[in-house]
Amino acid sequence: MNPHPPSVADVLALPVLASGQPQVVTGLAELDRPVRWVHITELTDPASFLKGGELVLTTGMPLPDDAAGVRRYVDELTEVGAAALVIELVRRYHRPPDALVQACRARGLPLVTLARDVNFLEVTQVVHALILGSQADAMRRTQRIHEAFTALTLRGAGPEDVVRAAAEMSGRTVVLENLVHQALICEPSGGTVEEALGDWEQRSRATEPGDHTEAGGPEGWLTAPVSYQGERWGRLAMLRAPADGPAFGPEHITVLERTAMALTVARLIHSTPWEHTAHRTALRELAEQRHHSPEDARARCAALGLPTEGSRFLAILVDLGPGAEAGELETRLHSELRSAGVPALVGELSPGRLGILPALRPDRPWRPMAERLCRVALGLVPGAIVGVGSEVADLADTARSFREAARVIEATPPAQPLPPDRSFHELPDIDLRRLLYALREDTRIQDYTERRLGRLIDHDTRHGTELLTTLGHYLDAAGNKTTAARRGGLSRETMYQRLRTIERLLDSDLESGERRTELHVALTALRVLREG
Repeated sequence: MNPHPPSVADVLALPVLASGQPQVVTGLAELDRPVRWVHITELTDPASFLKGGELVLTTGMPLPDDAAGVRRYVDELTEVGAAALVIELVRRYHRPPDALVQACRARGLPLVTLARDVNFLEVTQVVHALILGSQADAMRRTQRIHEAFTALTLRGAGPEDVVRAAAEMSGRTVVLENLVHQALICEPSGGTVEEALGDWEQRSRATEPGDHTEAGGPEGWLTAPVSYQGERWGRLAMLRAPADGPAFGPEHITVLERTAMALTVARLIHSTPWEHTAHRTALRELAEQRHHSPEDARARCAALGLPTEGSRFLAILVDLGPGAEAGELETRLHSELRSAGVPALVGELSPGRLGILPALRPDRPWRPMAERLCRVALGLVPGAIVGVGSEVADLADTARSFREAARVIEATPPAQPLPPDRSFHELPDIDLRRLLYALREDTRIQDYTERRLGRLIDHDTRHGTELLTTLGHYLDAAGNKTTAARRGGLSRETMYQRLRTIERLLDSDLESGERRTELHVALTALRVLREG
């Protein structure tokens, strides 16, 4: 994005002026001034015909002879905002008058001399074409900006899409923050999230909020309020480029204002609070390790108000079941955590699955807080399944805690009763049956079950026998035939006969502990598959 008109330096470098051998006498540090027009004059009072930003061309013929008149001439040019004064040293002068040099130096007006004759009319034609072309390009770019944000609004884009588009169009980092200076959305451009959001709240508070789009604050951010009918919802901040980068121009202002407008519409269309959206994004990046670096993750979470140093973290997953909406529970959990004074991220990780990541003090046990949150979840959604991962000391390790909580959820059937002392499940609760339940869709488990028990099932189906049931009683009794016979309502002789038939069909020695273990795993898997 290059919205600026040509500078004095740009114009002096053009061949039409370079042929005159220009020499900068004063104002070398001011050559970045924009040139908005070129004005040829041989008047003693040219300022009355100027509006500011003009490159003034003269042969020097109208310059007063007295020093006071020269000072007045320069004062008028400076006060009207002329970009520079270019004097040709061909006709009247062969060196710039001392009074002119002193006056321009005193007022900071760039004074440029031309040692050779230059066609001023040709200069105006070339520079004006350049300026008009730049303006036309700027208008086309502005039109594309408006069209892009209109398209985003019409398709109901969410806040993240809008801010991302702003960063892409401007080439600058763009941040959306709420009223308490929490960075909700950050789209870095040319840098990292850590660089953009480090010490965010402190830096943001140093930049006073304004009612209009303006640049200011210690870091020179371009900011714009996001509001509707007098109610302010947040603020957009466009960060400056590195120290050697260009300043903000009109197109940056246009992008930020259109971003604010699109965010206002998105807020009115989408009922989900921006904070909830920000929490969801941060949680998903942590759980799926989609952040660029641990430092970026810490910076993003800290900017959301989560203490990332000196805290311990715990992943809690709430599986609400098919078709369930997480919005009400999400709001309730936010409220519960605020009342408990526990900073946390809460958000929907996938449809019907809610994630909670509290930041806990190291001197406080995590179980009471987990129990409190889980009771809230089960009170609102009684059929929910809650899984808890291990407590971790580093934010970078939360992905492991989330994986553990997810394994607990996957290994918990809908009808699985809770442990008697708590309202959640955790890794030590997973026994063989629940492990096989988690693996029930794995074809290797299905194939193993069929290879071990298939012939026995086929025999029962063809002959109407109950050998599979008998095997189950025998294995559940740990190989005790008497107990197995009693459970099956069979005589010892019938039990022995059936066991011999089972051994023949399965080609297995039921006296072998290893074979019994294999069959017990297969039978447990079969029960899980038939129930699930």
